[in-house]
Amino acid sequence: VDIRKIKKLIELLEESALTEIEISEGEESIRLSRSSPLDPAESTTTNPLPARLTETPSPSPESSSIAATLEDLPGTVPVVSPMVGTFYAAPNPESSPYVKTGSEVTVGDTLCVIEAMKIFNHVDAECSGVIRKILKNSGDPVEFGETLFLIETLTEENAT
Repeated sequence: VDIRKIKKLIELLEESALTEIEISEGEESIRLSRSSPLDPAESTTTNPLPARLTETPSPSPESSSIAATLEDLPGTVPVVSPMVGTFYAAPNPESSPYVKTGSEVTVGDTLCVIEAMKIFNHVDAECSGVIRKILKNSGDPVEFGETLFLIETLTEENAT
């Protein structure tokens, strides 16, 4: 890919609301992305590297809403995705989901499966409690460390 084309793509990325551009020509391809709009005062044309920030994505609106959910439900334990993949709430489309909001779970209960590279990996409860919030729907993509469920742990006070 010609360096002039790369510079032009960087300019296009900086001047627009786009957050990512991917171009393929034959066997060559390039992807430019940025995590957040750059302040025009910080932008320079001599150093195009700020436009290529694929290692540090910005917090998405979804992640900030999850943070707000965690604050709204104190006393809950987040269950996070152990890998990147696709979230499935049930073993197959015709089956009931493993858990629903309000379901009681114990350590080791299967909460969902994450499909990664055609392999289905069970996500199990690491604590006993009640499912207070399910943050994903079947078929949703998930990232490593992304919160999937909030479990309110059962204590002696809660159990009575």
